[in-house]
Amino acid sequence: MGFQQGLSGLNAASVQLDTIGNNVANASTVGFKSSRTEFGDLYGQTLYGITATTPGIGVQVQGITQNMTSGNIETTGRSLDLAINNSGFFIVQTPNGTQAYTRNGEFQVNNQGYIVGTSGNYLQGWTANAAGGISYGPVGKLQLTNTSISPVPTSKLSLAVQLNSNSTTPTGTGIPPYNNPAVSTSYNWSNNQTVYDSLGNSHQMVFYYTLTSQAATGNTWTVNAYVDGNQVTSTGTYPLTLGYNTNGLLSTVNGAAPGAVPLSFTIAPPNGSSASTSQTVNVNFANSTQIAQQSATLSATQDGIAPGTLQSINISSNGTIQASFSNSQTKTIGQVALANFVNPQGLQAMGGNLWSETNNSGTPTTNVPGTGNTGTLSAGQVEDSNVNLTNELVNMITTQRYYQANAQTVKTQDTLIQTLLNI
Repeated sequence: MGFQQGLSGLNAASVQLDTIGNNVANASTVGFKSSRTEFGDLYGQTLYGITATTPGIGVQVQGITQNMTSGNIETTGRSLDLAINNSGFFIVQTPNGTQAYTRNGEFQVNNQGYIVGTSGNYLQGWTANAAGGISYGPVGKLQLTNTSISPVPTSKLSLAVQLNSNSTTPTGTGIPPYNNPAVSTSYNWSNNQTVYDSLGNSHQMVFYYTLTSQAATGNTWTVNAYVDGNQVTSTGTYPLTLGYNTNGLLSTVNGAAPGAVPLSFTIAPPNGSSASTSQTVNVNFANSTQIAQQSATLSATQDGIAPGTLQSINISSNGTIQASFSNSQTKTIGQVALANFVNPQGLQAMGGNLWSETNNSGTPTTNVPGTGNTGTLSAGQVEDSNVNLTNELVNMITTQRYYQANAQTVKTQDTLIQTLLNI
């Protein structure tokens, strides 16, 4: 039986060399998982079982097992490159509609705005609605939709100011003209804020503050406002009056409790926006103070938005895809999903860095990265192959000797037969 035993050893060594060669060939393949060849011995059986003196009839390849341990993480700097820390798989859909799984995080955007792998496989996850909310239903293709932001006209302006309590009433008279240094003696201080019309055009709203009265119960300031050099109007008292108590806190606006004051303006010449007829901005001076310090703007926020186009995207550790636009706005547009299996080693390799589900792997569980049994994501990085070249080269030498030894078994058996034939 020496021929059969030696031949089985040669076949087994050949498969092991193929496995080692495949590992070495994919040492630079992103997300690749190495494999090992596993052997089992063979015995000839009769109706009475295996006798104690049976030497065995060789070896067989019982399986090729994948090593699913994580590879090293390499920084690439590309925002769409992703690496999974610890367990989990990216869910992708192949162009023919088959769902598959991969550890290769080299992604890009195709000409339709979908996030795809290098082979055109669609990355799966959850898309966000127009408000940036995510509904965690079935996963689908991730697409960079809403790549621009429409303009929003300013309707609210919150302006907290600090006015200098040591100011004196100006000697100049009349309403302070817009940006006219010649009559700067008619006001104490000014500040400005950018506002937007319905087309996204920016306009400068300038406020002039004049100390008009000083009393034991607190000081009163008059505020005139201009937009692009034109004085605004108000549905109530105008100019505005800001009253402060003896603690330096804003106590009244136009003689009433502090609140938003509607200021309206028009654009000249008309530009086709809502401000060409009349645009109203509700200005609120809440949290304004008056103390013995230099006048300054404490905070200013407005709800208008200029038009913007997509500039870049950032993917967080939990897979949230955040888009950044040219108008400094950010928006959530989706979230990457990860899958995991009870037995990842039971996945079937499909080639192209893909695996498919099998009965041996179990059904996948889908989770947000960093929850359940899935790891977090690292953007701008990819996972290297987990092939250890040093080990593979040593295994290659060992397998070569194993092959040579089995070939020697066949050669020796042939010599013995020749000896018998020569008797």
